[in-house]
Amino acid sequence: MTTMKTITSAAGAVLAGTVAAQAGGIERQVFSPGFLFESGNYFEMTFGSVSPSVSGVFSAVPLQSGDMAETYTTLSGALKLQLNEDLALGIVIDQPVGVDVSYPAGTFYPFAGSTATVDAVQLSVLGHYRLSPNVSVYGGLRAQRAEGRATVTPLPPAPYVMSTASDTAYGYVVGVAYERPDIALRVALSYVSEMTHDFAATDNLGPTPADFSTTIPQSVNLDFQTGIAANTLLFGSIRWRDWSEFTIMPRGVVPLSTDNRDTISYSLGLGRKFSDTLSGSVSVGYEPPVGGTAGNLGPTDGYKSVTLAGVYTAPSGMKVTVGASYGWIGDATTAIGGAQGIFTDNHYVGVGMKVGWKF
Repeated sequence: MTTMKTITSAAGAVLAGTVAAQAGGIERQVFSPGFLFESGNYFEMTFGSVSPSVSGVFSAVPLQSGDMAETYTTLSGALKLQLNEDLALGIVIDQPVGVDVSYPAGTFYPFAGSTATVDAVQLSVLGHYRLSPNVSVYGGLRAQRAEGRATVTPLPPAPYVMSTASDTAYGYVVGVAYERPDIALRVALSYVSEMTHDFAATDNLGPTPADFSTTIPQSVNLDFQTGIAANTLLFGSIRWRDWSEFTIMPRGVVPLSTDNRDTISYSLGLGRKFSDTLSGSVSVGYEPPVGGTAGNLGPTDGYKSVTLAGVYTAPSGMKVTVGASYGWIGDATTAIGGAQGIFTDNHYVGVGMKVGWKF
């Protein structure tokens, strides 16, 4: 029975399901403990690019919004050092959240010309300890630095302009895993804590500070995989995130992102080892819509996705993974005064590459 390391690394190469389809439209990378289970010392780098297409129409008069979601890229790296037979140290640098919103100008849509950006980088330091050949625990601390800017131009024309200074917030991760190497079974349950940013902000509503706090919500992740035949693996995940805790409201009165709802995301895939050097996988993702009104800076609700990936393992042990993902973004309705923005038939395309080394 083949191990999971060769096959399921393919699925992790592409950011399937993390395009602005989550509540708030800010999630880009999801915590995964997979690199901690690589044998020996290990390092990997991952690059992803996602091109969403999100557009809608103003319900009061037939005004098209144009594509308001910009293409974005992510880069991450993970290092695992095996300190002794039972204890390993892991370090991750990634970009877990972000926003790139830009409503085209000149369309006469109520939010034409509105823009928003959020940039973040995160450092996680983790430990992984084997309690027995089958059971292990992992956990550690995270530090996340973020900043944001927004220009909002609703009707009547009265642009609101806001920017924040960088802020660093702290959190933690804890998890437990059960493994059966003889059948390539592994089940890992992770808890990722919330992180609260206290932003110093300025805007054009007055000379007083526009400071506000934003909570990046907690999540619970269940990742699993098991061999189902020789060289064939079934893998997937279930993930809950507390997006109802997430708001962006400068001065406590400017609702840039509010009324978000908790989400549960699912993925399921099959991996196949074709030879000692070549493996591949196909997986599907699903996040059911939560209903209600979406924000104008994140007009999406749920998604469906499919991801194809392949892995080449060199004789030296280096692994190169490439993949592509296509996603159907859930329809959403936004509030614009007494009318609505109606966003339907949207999608995204993602591509990614991951290179891993054992040393």
